[in-house]
Amino acid sequence: MSSFRSTSMKEVKAIVQPFMKEKVLDALRQLKGLPGVTVSEVIGCGKPHAGDPDEPQNEAGPMFVPKAKLEIVVPDEFLDIVVGTIARVARTGRCGDGKIFVSEVFEAVKIRTGQRGTDAV
Repeated sequence: MSSFRSTSMKEVKAIVQPFMKEKVLDALRQLKGLPGVTVSEVIGCGKPHAGDPDEPQNEAGPMFVPKAKLEIVVPDEFLDIVVGTIARVARTGRCGDGKIFVSEVFEAVKIRTGQRGTDAV
């Protein structure tokens, strides 16, 4: 039997243009009660679009390009505002603006205190 219990949390992973990272983080900091954000510098490539002049490619196909990945675990009541804020602020309207993924979080444990669930976030 598992010691984990069901919680009402989601993980939001956003892949955005590196030059939009600070703008998105500034907008997220304005949201009262938002838990912390983890930021990683990553590289990746999306699905190629035939004939798209904005798509970076070389002879071998799509090139990996720098991106910023933001990861945030939020209580369900924050989900729509967090996703909406990221989508609105990170959008340039050009190819490569990024993606947002939402996953269920079954449990969270704060290592230092042992707190669980939304109290750990």
